[in-house]
Amino acid sequence: MINSLQRGLISGIPVKKKMEHLMKYGFSLLSIIAVIGLTACFNEGLNAQSLKANDPITRNSSEPQTLAVEQTIAVAKASHYYFLGDDNKRNIEYTAKLPESIDGYGRILLHLKLSCPSGKCDVWDRIGWFGVVSKLHEGAFFELVRFATPYGVGGEWTVDVTDFAPLLTGDQTFKGFIDTWVGPGNPAGNGWLVDVSFQYTPGTLAEKTVLIAPINLNADIVYGDPNQPTARSADLPPMLGYTSAKIYTLITGHGQGNSDNCAEFCPRTHSFEVGGRSVKKEIWRNDCDKNPISNQGGSWKYPRAGWCPGDIVRPWVEDITSLAQSGSPKITYDVQAYDNTCRPGSNPCANCVLGTGCEYDGGRHTEPRFYVTSYVFYKK
Repeated sequence: MINSLQRGLISGIPVKKKMEHLMKYGFSLLSIIAVIGLTACFNEGLNAQSLKANDPITRNSSEPQTLAVEQTIAVAKASHYYFLGDDNKRNIEYTAKLPESIDGYGRILLHLKLSCPSGKCDVWDRIGWFGVVSKLHEGAFFELVRFATPYGVGGEWTVDVTDFAPLLTGDQTFKGFIDTWVGPGNPAGNGWLVDVSFQYTPGTLAEKTVLIAPINLNADIVYGDPNQPTARSADLPPMLGYTSAKIYTLITGHGQGNSDNCAEFCPRTHSFEVGGRSVKKEIWRNDCDKNPISNQGGSWKYPRAGWCPGDIVRPWVEDITSLAQSGSPKITYDVQAYDNTCRPGSNPCANCVLGTGCEYDGGRHTEPRFYVTSYVFYKK
C-alpha cells in the first residue's frame, strides 16, 4: 500500500489533492488510506491479468479457450502404442477441447514426439499416422501427419497444419495409429510412446481455408495387379467464390520382393488430372541417408517411395486454381502403369528380385501397394 501511495497517482488524480478533497467531506485519514490502497491493489490485479493474457500459454486439452492467444494444447501424452495379441493398442482415440474460434490465428503447428517405453523402442521401422475425425465430413478421418518410426530410437518432428484450421476448433476427436507388432516383454521392443500437441499462434493469413474437399480418403491401392485398377476419381466443388485451390497429397509405397522391388523400393510417377490437364510427380525419397536421426539401426539410409525411417512424410502440394476453374470438374488420380510379374497367378512367374516364389510370404515378399490420401483446400 505504501508503494502504491508513493507512485503519486490513483485514477489519474495526485494522491495529496485527492486526500485533501475527501477530508473536506468528513472522511478520516485512515479510511482514505484504506480506499486508496484497495484501489491500487485492484489496478495491480488488472495489470497482472493483462500481462498474463499476452504471455504464451500451455494448457491441458480439457480446458476451454476462446481468446486468440499463443497456446499449446496437449492431445496425446506419452500414449503407449503396442501389440500383445488380444491386448492391441495399435490404434488409440483421443478427445480434446481446441479454441472455440480460429479467428485471429495465423499458424497452427502439430508437434509429434516418439519415445521408448522403459527405454526400449520397437526395433523396426513402422508406418504411423495421426489425424482428426471431421464433424464437417460426417465423421471422416483426416490424416494430419504420416510418419515412419526410426529403427529402435525416438525422435521429434513439427508439421504445419494451418491449412486444416477449419477442422481444428472446438471439441474434436483424434485418432492415432502405429503399425507395431511388439509390446512389453517382447525381445524386439516395448512399442512406442507418443506425444502430440497443437501450437496456435496469433497472426493474419493472406488467405484462409474455407473448404476442404476429400479426394482419396486413406486409399490403399494395390499396385501391379491388372485385376485391381489404380485410378481414383472424384467430383470437385466449383470454384465459385473461392480465390485459390491447392491439392495436398500424402503418398507412401510399401511391399518388397516383387519385380522392380516395388512398391517400397521403386520410384514411380503419380498424377492428378483436372479439366483435361494434369500435374505429375515422381514419389521418391533419395535423401534418407541425410536423416539427422542417425543413431538408428536397420536399412534407414536406403531410398524409398515417399518416406524414410525416422521421418515424417512430406506432402505433395500443387496449386490447381487454374485447373479447377472450369466449372465443376472431375479430378482423377493414377500412378505409372506397372505389371508385377512376381505375384500369385502371374504367368509366367518372373523377376522376383529377392529370390522368392510368386506367393506372398509376409516377409521377404509382400504385396506392392500405395497408401494415398488427398485433399483439395479452397481458400479466400
